[in-house]
Amino acid sequence: MQISPKTKLDELLFSYPFLKDFLIQMNPHFKALDNPLMRKTLGRVATLSRVAMVGGIELGKLMDDIAGEITKRTADTVSVARDEQPEMIAGPEQRIEALKEIIKDLHKGVDVKTVKKRFLELIRDVAPTEIAEMEQRLITEGMPEEEVKRLCDVHVEVFKESLEDKVVPGLPAGHPVHTLMLENRAAEGIVRQIQAIHDIAKDGAQLNSLLGQLSSIDLHYVRKENQLFPILEAHGISGPSKVMWALHDDIRMMMKDVMGKSEKGSVTALEVKALIHMINDMIYKEEHILFPMALETLGEGDWEKVRKGEEEVGFAWIKPAKEWKPSEEAYQEKLPTEKVGSLTLDTGLLTAEQINLLLKHLPVDISFVDEQDKVAYYSQTEDRIFPRSPGIIGRTVQNCHPSKSVHVVNKILEEFKAGRKDSSEFWIQMKGRFIHIRYFAVRDDKGIYRGTLEVSQDVTPIRGLQGQKRLLEWD
Repeated sequence: MQISPKTKLDELLFSYPFLKDFLIQMNPHFKALDNPLMRKTLGRVATLSRVAMVGGIELGKLMDDIAGEITKRTADTVSVARDEQPEMIAGPEQRIEALKEIIKDLHKGVDVKTVKKRFLELIRDVAPTEIAEMEQRLITEGMPEEEVKRLCDVHVEVFKESLEDKVVPGLPAGHPVHTLMLENRAAEGIVRQIQAIHDIAKDGAQLNSLLGQLSSIDLHYVRKENQLFPILEAHGISGPSKVMWALHDDIRMMMKDVMGKSEKGSVTALEVKALIHMINDMIYKEEHILFPMALETLGEGDWEKVRKGEEEVGFAWIKPAKEWKPSEEAYQEKLPTEKVGSLTLDTGLLTAEQINLLLKHLPVDISFVDEQDKVAYYSQTEDRIFPRSPGIIGRTVQNCHPSKSVHVVNKILEEFKAGRKDSSEFWIQMKGRFIHIRYFAVRDDKGIYRGTLEVSQDVTPIRGLQGQKRLLEWD
């Protein structure tokens, strides 16, 4: 008998059932062979190449050990074919599973060089979408996002040779990815200037200036987080976004630390180098994994949604071109499908019930007076600062105030209607509480006065706040 890298595991187990226990004792990865379903499914297609990859075992040693066990337990003579090329994993499902096994082994501490060799032998030409799917599945199966993030640099290094030719194709100016890549080029330019500084202690002022410029990269990350990631999540791709967002936060923390030390003159060249390395790595991950995967996944209508909100966030260092426009078909898909009973708002869809609940749960009391000076609405919060009753709806606002203050109310409304003022604020102390009262002129998109919004808030606890309490400190 002869075995080779292409020998099927199922064939060996059929001829030599004792190999099941032998393999399980050899490596805990093979414990799955105790599952009859796994043997009937994976076992039928898994070759010894695949088995070696799953177990993190050198292929030649695995074949020698199997041949030796068969010879030891039977009278059969087994030869090993060593000149065959290991079988490539072609099917997408098998490839993704193979990627998962590689990352799991990295997680367990298997040497990076060993894992990289297995990867190059068995998978080689990996697609960015497969890396994204692998990360998604690892998180779904319980690997903490923080751990996937920790391994991200390592697995990109393992896959780097296969990713080198997965560059983003030429895109029209103004496309969101084109804009993000222009920002990357600008970031690289600033990084090169920082690297050109020979003595960071002597040239501290120059370093501070360049770091201040580089910190604008946060706008680049915020646009990804708020514009691109939500659209990917709508397509079921959330794991890679979470990992990349966590890496953004690492860069932000490092940036803050380096800038703070630089201003004090205590930053080291090693710390600056670490920050630059993190930013360069993120650029690589964007342009070789995130952008190709996003371009393969999203349609023009999706990219129109991404583009629509970019202006609100802002851009880092550049003004994007406006040449790119989605096709006419894309305009038909850019808005979410309207739900029955919902109201289409500027930035979403809400039912009347949801709107009412939101207003009731605001941590402020609000009242709205229309352009005819009539009370049209007040929020029925649980603990209103100033009492209201349904009887005031439709009543003129002047009749809701004592006569001694009506002239002030009229003056505010007059200024709002004339466009001379947009807001007015007051504060009072009442029953030991500090109350902040604000009025805002409400205007439509054409600037026409449509009413006045009153907002009242008990700011007593806010005035007593000190220091800071971050989200992660919540209990």
